[in-house]
Amino acid sequence: MTELKKYQVIVSDKAMRMLGNHIRFLADADRNAATETKEKIMAALRSLTELPERYPFFHAEYIPSNKYHKMVIDRRYLALYQIKDTSVYVDYILDCRQDYEWLIH
Repeated sequence: MTELKKYQVIVSDKAMRMLGNHIRFLADADRNAATETKEKIMAALRSLTELPERYPFFHAEYIPSNKYHKMVIDRRYLALYQIKDTSVYVDYILDCRQDYEWLIH
C-alpha cells in the first residue's frame, strides 16, 4: 500500500482573524459552543495534511477558475484554500450564514 503524501497547512493571519471574530461572536452567547466550534474548525483544517484535493473548487464570477478549494465545516463555516506543491494555504474562514459576496468583488 502506498503512503499518502503529507501537506503542510498554513493558515493566513487574515483567516485566523476571521476565525477569532467568529469564535468571539459565538462566545458572547455560549462559551462552551465557541470552544467546541473552534476545536471542530481546527481539526478540519489539520485534516488538510492528507488529501486536500478531496474538496471541490470554489466557483464564483470574479475568482479565477480552480484557484480555491472549499471545505464546509460543521455546516456553518467555509474554509477557502489553495494547494501549492506540498503546502495548503488557508486564506479565508467564512461564516456561511453571512453574505460573503464582498470576497468576489
